[in-house]
Amino acid sequence: MTERNRVTPTGEIEAFPLRGAWTGNRGIIHAGREIVRFHASDLWITCALEFRGRWREQWLPNRWTHLYFHDEAVSFAAGHRPCGECRHGSYTAYRDAWAEAAGNRPSAKEMNHQLHGERIIRGTHTRRHHRMRWNDLPTGTFVHKDGNPMLVLGDELVLWTRQGYQNRTKAPKQGTATVITPPSTVTVLKAGYPVQLDPKLR
Repeated sequence: MTERNRVTPTGEIEAFPLRGAWTGNRGIIHAGREIVRFHASDLWITCALEFRGRWREQWLPNRWTHLYFHDEAVSFAAGHRPCGECRHGSYTAYRDAWAEAAGNRPSAKEMNHQLHGERIIRGTHTRRHHRMRWNDLPTGTFVHKDGNPMLVLGDELVLWTRQGYQNRTKAPKQGTATVITPPSTVTVLKAGYPVQLDPKLR
């Protein structure tokens, strides 16, 4: 039976069978085997499925809650960033790309604070969307279009579903998009961060 620990591009935690390329967490957000909170702090990270042979049972009391992401683009859209321990190389590349765009090297705490303000409306669990120009959106960005989350892949959009990616269409060349991915992460992608995507998209 599929448990409620999969994350959608809009950040919702649901139960669906699509396998995840990454795990991660938002702190302790479960009781028993049920998700009871949306997040526990502004630390939202994406972790490797395996790291130095470590293994930990899921749903342990008073231990962080395992979440799963289809690919890294989904985790970015949901508002997570790479873990600084199990994904140190990716974390460094993410922070370097952030620094290249911002002009200064942020601490992990500074990135967490910035991303938290960009992903949800303060004091709520309501997701924030951002208006950005279509021609400014790099591959790996998620947008909300026609009521669905869609991945920007070059000059195409690919529909994300709970069964995987489907139905490529041409992306608009003019106007503005409703962007799901936090703007700071969009900037990281534009700076050349090598986001991991479902291999079936290539």
